[in-house]
Amino acid sequence: MAEALPTASTAELTQTSKAEDRVSVAPNWKLVWWRFRKNKLAVISGILLIFFYIIVLVPGFFATQDPEKTTARLLFIPPQGIGFFLDGHFMSVPALEGQRDPVTLRMKWTIDPEDRIGVRLFAKGFEYEVLGLFKTDVHLFGLSDPGQADGFYLLGTDRLGRDVWSRLMYGTRTSMTVGLIAVILSVVLGVLLGGVSGYFGGVADMIIQRVIEILQSLPTIPIWLAMTAALPRQWPPTKVFFAITIILAFIGWTTLGREVRGRFLSLREEDFVLAAELSGASRFRIITRHMVPAFMSHIIATSTLAIPVMIINETSLSFLGLGIRPPAISWGVLLQEAQNIQTVAQASWLLMPGLAVIIAVLAFNLVGDGLRDAADPYSH
Repeated sequence: MAEALPTASTAELTQTSKAEDRVSVAPNWKLVWWRFRKNKLAVISGILLIFFYIIVLVPGFFATQDPEKTTARLLFIPPQGIGFFLDGHFMSVPALEGQRDPVTLRMKWTIDPEDRIGVRLFAKGFEYEVLGLFKTDVHLFGLSDPGQADGFYLLGTDRLGRDVWSRLMYGTRTSMTVGLIAVILSVVLGVLLGGVSGYFGGVADMIIQRVIEILQSLPTIPIWLAMTAALPRQWPPTKVFFAITIILAFIGWTTLGREVRGRFLSLREEDFVLAAELSGASRFRIITRHMVPAFMSHIIATSTLAIPVMIINETSLSFLGLGIRPPAISWGVLLQEAQNIQTVAQASWLLMPGLAVIIAVLAFNLVGDGLRDAADPYSH
């Protein structure tokens, strides 16, 4: 007698039907999210970027010292790593011993692992502002007994005795913000001008495309050098910050503009655009409510991949002394300390801002790749 084939139960069929219905009625952004979260590496990178932007919001909370405080006696202190459950402390750092070189008269610091200094969470320290709304002196960690030592230095100090860790936290705010704002401006320019070029065509299309071709034909580095060198040296750091952001956005919108134009050329022939025109919708509404949302996921993915390029551009300009200038703090400004080979040989920890650049760029690229794959319906 033939064996009966197994059949799916009613509950399983109902569950499958509900899952199919859930997918069929889900909006595009939710489908993108469902595909994106399957990419574990991209999700981890996204969590890392969220942590970076938490630092951007409150860098003073994560800093341990005033980033502008200089102490000639404390220059080139080596990093003090945090240890756990040592010498009766939950968290502690090794004590430092300094001796002045009789020949060079420079302080030489050594770490004494036998002597530990207690560190605790949510300690009080220097005062800072939170989003410009109020002031506080609470930090993520600090010395258990502030009077016990001058402080502790997770990434050491620079040639002026400034805490590298604290300066890195404030530099993160500047560099990550420049990249984000520059990309937002370039996306606005790219979508606006690319949309006008692709939707209206004619003379507007010809003029915008010739402008894009001229900008793309210019050598990028000399243009950056010329435009940033034209900034007045007496400008305060705030004006320089916004000027660098506008320069980066002005150079970076052309690629997205070309992509948006191509999408508009194909979308303007679609039935839903014709239906919107026949229903009396204005051109502005057709562009903003119908055409742009149709490839918004692509714009988000492209923007995510453009942010690390902007960060590297800002870091390069600041490293060359043509971007954000001291006393402002950015990753490029911090890396200026690494221009001197002798300084790097004596204090290799000054290269740590370069590691922050690498981590941020890799994280953005991984998130961008994940979003691009999730937003492309033909990749699955």
